[in-house]
Amino acid sequence: MHISTAPAASYLQPTALSDALAALADAPYVVLAGGTDFYPGRVGKPVDDVALLDITRVADLSGISRTAEGWRIGATTTWSEVIEAPLPAVFDGLKAAARAVGGAQIQNSGTVAGNLCNASPAADGVPPLLALGAEVELASTLGTRRLPLSQFILGNRKTARAAHELVIAVLVPAWPEAARSSFIKLGTRKYLVISIVMGSAVVALDKAGRIARCGLAIGACSAAALSFDALARKLVGHTPAEAFKQLAAEDLQGLAPINDVRGSAAYRIEAAFTLAGQVLARAFEQAEGKA
Repeated sequence: MHISTAPAASYLQPTALSDALAALADAPYVVLAGGTDFYPGRVGKPVDDVALLDITRVADLSGISRTAEGWRIGATTTWSEVIEAPLPAVFDGLKAAARAVGGAQIQNSGTVAGNLCNASPAADGVPPLLALGAEVELASTLGTRRLPLSQFILGNRKTARAAHELVIAVLVPAWPEAARSSFIKLGTRKYLVISIVMGSAVVALDKAGRIARCGLAIGACSAAALSFDALARKLVGHTPAEAFKQLAAEDLQGLAPINDVRGSAAYRIEAAFTLAGQVLARAFEQAEGKA
């Protein structure tokens, strides 16, 4: 069987999605969007020995739009575009995370899908999207498929994307109009820092002030950020005040932080529990109109 391989120094910049998918079907390219992860990772190394597929000119992959099911964020949508988009308040947590993705230059170039495909345990965009219940849409010459974000990122720098596939969008389901969200990042300083722990919560209250729907995710404390769906379900039906009484350390089982220069594993576990309470409190306050 003949397996096609891309030339060592090839560079393609298609303008049509079909051409991008055809290239991936024919050869194993490294997909390039903003390049904010690729180029720093190549410091001191040549870049002309890598086969690159630059998708920044594929118009179908950019922009944010309303759909019948919720919202569609194109793969090459930048973090600056997320910040500036007129989105409902449930996206405030994602916008806060977007502001934490490096400085303005990084936000102007870095893309939403690139942040997910890089699959760093400390990727700022992942917890808010997990809390929102986002899915990833992948395409190839064989068709399209959708995966929950929690099933797309498999671990540190590992995703479920096959070599012949391209992430074309992030899909966020519809939330009630009154839903609110939050994002908090704990680091050694306020800006331009890799997080020690980060978290995001999304909350929708019913007319009686009880939790009708909830999402919570914690990042930088495991090989991939985790969504705590069982905890979210446990909180449904309770008032915010009651919810805090329901919150217990065992609800965050699955976290497996490392020891590094930013903090010990034990500290991260303790911080994650505190942060979970803080992001929920902030989302509750906003949903109740107190913030």
